[in-house]
Amino acid sequence: MRTADRRIALGLYRTGHTRQLLEGALEHGVTDLDTAFNYDQFASHRTLAAIADDLLPAFTISTKVGYFPDGHDLDPVRLRAAVEQSAEELGRTPDTVLLHNPESSVDGFATACAVLLEMREAGLCENWGLSTWDPRSLLDAGWEIPRPDVAMVRAGLTVSAGILNAVDELVDRARITELWGMAPFAGTADSSIWQSVDTSTFLVSGQQFSALQAGVAAGFAIPEVTRLAVGTSHVEHLAEAVGGSRLEVNTETVTEYRALLRERATVSAGAPSRKDQ
Repeated sequence: MRTADRRIALGLYRTGHTRQLLEGALEHGVTDLDTAFNYDQFASHRTLAAIADDLLPAFTISTKVGYFPDGHDLDPVRLRAAVEQSAEELGRTPDTVLLHNPESSVDGFATACAVLLEMREAGLCENWGLSTWDPRSLLDAGWEIPRPDVAMVRAGLTVSAGILNAVDELVDRARITELWGMAPFAGTADSSIWQSVDTSTFLVSGQQFSALQAGVAAGFAIPEVTRLAVGTSHVEHLAEAVGGSRLEVNTETVTEYRALLRERATVSAGAPSRKDQ
């Protein structure tokens, strides 16, 4: 994938909703916003419209539905109401609406996909898709769904072999052609592990980068995604992430890494349990 095809999205999970941050995002070429019906204590859409209604037309906005004050629910009536409310509160239709962690309510998954397809056809969003932290239970459920326009999955060096393999299968089974990534640092970009792990092997040599930027670059490659949601309340960190999106990844190293993960997962799956030893 060419670096020019990669996009950083400002993720608003646990991120302060401020006009300064949105203005800074635009200044650094970040024109994708990722939020959800339940973010900011179910006030994210209203807050965005209140602080930056004049800026929102400059952003491509993705939001998610599936969580309500009383928990996770893929009931069709509630999903329709949430999509309609999201558009009303934003003052515009979101570009993409995603099912939020459908693995939390597997039994309603297929029906919920059909509902979001209906919402797209009704003009309440331009695209629909899935946002899944761990798709393995979705694959085990046995289902057939309409083809999503996009899927958003965990990305980067913190993702296990099992989840990466499940993402590959989800992409194949659901015929997904647009894959987005999220949480490249698993929510802990300041963790000391990013200073102790040598991530330079994943990049083409001769480039200058920080540990955060190397993690962002790996996030675009493991698995290969076109957009990566990064959560931060600091414009300087967002700008650093943009720099990471422009780094060239060593594709051979990534291929070897994925192969090693698959091999390790296979060995672990075939290992005898303690009670059998």
